[in-house]
Amino acid sequence: MATITTPELSVVVPVYNEAAGLLRFYASLMEVLDGLHTTYEIVFVDDGSHDASVKVLHGLQEQTRMIRLVVLTRNFGKEIATTAGIHAARGTAILTLDADGQHPVQRIPDFVAAWRAGARVVVGLRLSNEREGVLKRYGSKVFYGLFNRFAGANLVPGATDFRLIDQSVQQDFVRITERNRITRGLIDWLGYTPVYIPFRAHARIAGRAGYSFAKLIKLAIDSVVSLSISPLYITAYIGAVVLPASTLLGLGMLANALLGDPLHLHATGGAYLMVFTLFLIGILLVSQGIIGLYLSHIHTEAQNRPLYVIDADRSKADIHNA
Repeated sequence: MATITTPELSVVVPVYNEAAGLLRFYASLMEVLDGLHTTYEIVFVDDGSHDASVKVLHGLQEQTRMIRLVVLTRNFGKEIATTAGIHAARGTAILTLDADGQHPVQRIPDFVAAWRAGARVVVGLRLSNEREGVLKRYGSKVFYGLFNRFAGANLVPGATDFRLIDQSVQQDFVRITERNRITRGLIDWLGYTPVYIPFRAHARIAGRAGYSFAKLIKLAIDSVVSLSISPLYITAYIGAVVLPASTLLGLGMLANALLGDPLHLHATGGAYLMVFTLFLIGILLVSQGIIGLYLSHIHTEAQNRPLYVIDADRSKADIHNA
């Protein structure tokens, strides 16, 4: 069978040490894709696996030309591997999912149907996860709650990397060049209205999760830094409270001393020194906040994201109706 240059669907699968379960995952995926009666390709991206994942993928590639394999030189992390797969995809629609079997491939027809109905971003919304630890479950809820409240964002709890994007969204995504990234957050940042497909995550086919608790913490930190500049303003907010409070307290203590201590504070020299130190700390925090303002501008410029994203389809409609 000849290789299809522009398939309707590209399935992007990042892989890291998944050799034990790849054959079972591939079999279940092919069963679903063959049932779609469409043209497709599967883009496997090996993220520096130390096991036999690449060997298994080469074996699968020999069986069909529908498989394309991207092998990274080392472990760059899932976000970069997913990005590499999206960049390499040639389909009119690009679907990303994990190779561990937790994303139910049986829901892929629902994603494709939503896309064919006009949605350009279709997001898998995880309702539950088999064998998910209590710490991870509630830690995720706390993170989303705090992030949305203080970062001014609107990340939907349960939204996953199990998602489909239109080729037009892919073209906008390719323009984003920052290094420390969270793929789902950047796709959300593009601003296209998503359609959500709820699902219940399965247990892993084999092996252990590639995301350790430490990696999840790093992902959370990268998410905050990448999608919000609010942390740069924290010191300014604290300073805005400390500086006026220490000023008022110092002026009150000074006036009380000059009037003969009517409030009976009996303030010692150490107390005045403490208030003065608090005043200096307030000035320092405000100064750091000002630096944070400038850093936020540098941070935004260094990200080099597009200045804007044009909704091509709706823009054409507006022009046509004008």
